[in-house]
Amino acid sequence: MTKIFMLLCLLLLVASGFVNGSIKKDKNHFDDIKLFELKKGDLTLKVTNWGATLVSLILPDKNGKLGDIVLGYDTPTAYTNDTSYFGATVGRVANRIGGAQFTLNGIHYKLIANEGNNTLHGGTKGFSDVLWKVEKYVRGGDRPLIKFSYHSFDGEEGFPGDLKVTVSYILGKNSLTILMQANTLNKPTPVNLVNHAYWNLGNHNSGNILDEVVQIFGSKFTPIDNNLIPTGKFSSVKGTPYDFLKPQIVGTRINQLPKTNGYDINYVLNKGKLGNKNELKVAAIVFDKKSGRVMKLRTNAPGLQFYTANFVKNDKGKDRFVYQPRSALCLESQAFPDSVNHPNFPSTIVTKEKPYKHVILLKFSTKVPRAFSQF
Repeated sequence: MTKIFMLLCLLLLVASGFVNGSIKKDKNHFDDIKLFELKKGDLTLKVTNWGATLVSLILPDKNGKLGDIVLGYDTPTAYTNDTSYFGATVGRVANRIGGAQFTLNGIHYKLIANEGNNTLHGGTKGFSDVLWKVEKYVRGGDRPLIKFSYHSFDGEEGFPGDLKVTVSYILGKNSLTILMQANTLNKPTPVNLVNHAYWNLGNHNSGNILDEVVQIFGSKFTPIDNNLIPTGKFSSVKGTPYDFLKPQIVGTRINQLPKTNGYDINYVLNKGKLGNKNELKVAAIVFDKKSGRVMKLRTNAPGLQFYTANFVKNDKGKDRFVYQPRSALCLESQAFPDSVNHPNFPSTIVTKEKPYKHVILLKFSTKVPRAFSQF
């Protein structure tokens, strides 16, 4: 009887390592973590099914020399110990939820707090820390793509409802599209998915990004309190270090932000020409003078988190290069942080009638926009 009981316990422990496609950080299961490559023209993309993570993007500079512009690690399994969310798909709700709690339809939900009293990037085991299923994989051809899926169960990290999530990476001509979709299978639930790539257009191992030039198409931002939670108000960027309405060198005013040791703020993106919430409007443009690379980001999301890797420190990355603070830019198109606790923010609640769709379009070139020609 004792042996049978021990066997049952063992089976339960093994089963608990595989929940809805997720796995524990167990070296015995590392064989399930794979690296996938997409290639089109001069672009080569690598992703892993751990966290549906963007591992690298290789493309030419102005001299035709290839380089990797995404911070990360040499092996897919290294991402299981990542604490910076390098390249990860972040959810169920990215960014912060104040007090690790919210109320929806009269029901109070208590979440897993993993940053003081707050929930950050989905909790202690968010979408960046699970194994995703590969639904479709086309390595080359006219439309290289890979599609990942994940089933988030009701109550995972405290969030209500079963949720089916898919993330697709699609290569085009000098472009990368990231398509994030989610459907609730029963209960209404908040959803805010983010791609957390760390970009350095000079190459992942080229040092800091203080000389890169950035333009952000957001006239307002959401100010934060001492816990980095939005106050619920909106402020104009004019007269502040957050003003990137015209192209600015990142390092010019970064030291005016001691609270966050650099940029870490959500912008309220300006409406597009059509004023349609599903319109892919220009959110940001980045230019690296040394490499000549230009990246333009379009999205249908209402917000953009601009983060300058302020808290990355002594992180051993690809090719044994050690990443330090301000070694990259994160441009995370998103819903506003803590939206579930601010009725005046755009809603993040997904229902059966209102599924979630987030589109990110990144275009790359070495053709410098006119507004950047002075740099």
